[in-house]
Amino acid sequence: MATAVTTEIRSLLGDKAESLLGFNSPKIPRERLHLPGPDFVDRIFMQSDRNNRVLGNLGWMYNNGRLGGTGYLSLLPVDQGIEHSAGASFAKNPDYFDPENIVKLAIEGGCNAVASTFGVLGIIARRYAHKIPFLVKINHNELLTYPNSYEQILFGTVKQAHDMGAAAIGATIYFGSDDSHRELIEIAQAFALAHELGMATVLWCYTRNAAFKKDKDYHVSADLTGQANHLGVTIEADIIKQKLAENNGGFIALNAESVSYGKLDKRMYSDLASDHPIDLCRYQVANCYMGRIGLINSGGASGENDFAEAAMTAVINKRAGGQGLISGRKAFQRPMAEGVKLLNTIQNVYLDKSITVA
Repeated sequence: MATAVTTEIRSLLGDKAESLLGFNSPKIPRERLHLPGPDFVDRIFMQSDRNNRVLGNLGWMYNNGRLGGTGYLSLLPVDQGIEHSAGASFAKNPDYFDPENIVKLAIEGGCNAVASTFGVLGIIARRYAHKIPFLVKINHNELLTYPNSYEQILFGTVKQAHDMGAAAIGATIYFGSDDSHRELIEIAQAFALAHELGMATVLWCYTRNAAFKKDKDYHVSADLTGQANHLGVTIEADIIKQKLAENNGGFIALNAESVSYGKLDKRMYSDLASDHPIDLCRYQVANCYMGRIGLINSGGASGENDFAEAAMTAVINKRAGGQGLISGRKAFQRPMAEGVKLLNTIQNVYLDKSITVA
């Protein structure tokens, strides 16, 4: 019997409901995956080289909020004041110029953790660092260089995040960019120090290169984002944040112009993925050590159909074997009560036991 929550989710999915909820023929079977669950930290990280303090902070994150104890994550990220400029990000709702409202939204919205900048989290740390896990984003694209350039630069130190009482640090690497080598070395070192100090690590595994836009935008291709994920878990990210895959064949397209780029095997496209969005996302999960490292997909920009898009992304991620969503603009660019409702809508997908892994 359908619950009220299931009915609401089906309604939000509209004509995509059957395709997404009825899909049960993935190229990579679920039996090959390490799936989220209440015992995820014990089952996966107890075997790893992470120390007891890292395990403790991972346990805090996985056991906090409405999804606490499920193995799934719902995170609120608000670093757009840097990444997209504060005026452009907060004009829709100026209340979020005030950092306290960001943390209040995460708490009232039932999130596992709140992710933001050194400044945002630092200014209210004594009041809130013990109430919700802090995920400090340590690098950003500052977006004030003229003309705009796209490089991730450190805004503080790992020790600062530790002294603040953060449970985790987060960082972005623009894989494929001219700056990627520096970013990779820098963040690998930062993650090693964070683990030494007992903090978990989350990597925004983004691709960025003007050449990736061809007939399609291959910044969101399953093969390129999947390889970015695989590089991310290689530097021991404990959680991978990635944009939801929308297409495939990035390596094929980029090699079609007689330019040697990367490596591919045609079975990546025939045996390991199809055009179905759940299969495309599952390929992203597979590149996270078959789910040993959790994949959380980003919620994307705010628009006219935020609730429907959020529900769809959550369903795809969950049914693919992913571990949750990290959604910011869709939540904070609206009144707080609506933002809470949107976050709860996402969480309801992961709480609904009738929505299973394909």
